[in-house]
This record gives sequence, structure tokens and C-alpha cells, in this order.
Amino acid sequence: MLEKSDIVCFAASSKPDEARAFYGDVLGLELVEETPFAMVFRSNGVALRVQKVERVHAAPYTLIGWEVVDLDATVGKLADRGVVFEQFEWIEQDEAGIWTVPDGTKVAWVKDPDGNLLSLSQVPEAA
Repeated sequence: MLEKSDIVCFAASSKPDEARAFYGDVLGLELVEETPFAMVFRSNGVALRVQKVERVHAAPYTLIGWEVVDLDATVGKLADRGVVFEQFEWIEQDEAGIWTVPDGTKVAWVKDPDGNLLSLSQVPEAA
């Protein structure tokens, strides 16, 4: 029923100025609308609605993720912009914070200003 409908992603921020800078300036998403209640960014045609809230209860799991063509290059560019990638004790990551899954998928995680966990991944090319 919804397979042809546009999807909208949601996140929340109690720090809208920092979130605007992070999602817009650092991640490079286009800010297309801002109201007293939310900011709407576009990522490859998908809307990300960052709701302005008094308090965020960040989940301990990934909230939003992006698939990228070259994870190493993307992580490097974001690190140059001051992004710090998460390091987890229970998985083996390289010094940049990239985990290579047994199937060859690469994943790295970063937190937004409110502690929401975001992922970047690169799926291996089909043989």
C-alpha cells in the first residue's frame, strides 16, 4: 500500500542551532524548511524532519543511516569537518571507526549534537 509513497525520516533535537549546523553544514543536507516546531532537510530526495523538542531521549541503537559509495573517503571528509566517529568495545573497528562486517559491508557511526546515533555504510559490490 505504501510502496510508492515518499518516506519521511524523523529525529529530534533539543539543540536546534547545533542540529541545523550539524545536519546542514557538516553533513551537507539541504535545509528546505524551518518552523518553530521543526527543521526539514533533504537527503537525496528523502525528507529528514528534525523536530524541536525540550528534551531528547537518544536511543542506544542507530536512528538513521546512509549508504555511501566510498565509506573511507566519506569518513575522512567528515573527520576533516570535525566529526568524531564512535568506537565500540564489542566490535573490531579500525582507527577511523570503521567496522568491516564478515560479508564485506563497512559501517561507521557518529552521534549528532543530541546523541542520536547515525550510521554510514558501504555495501560491497556484487561479484
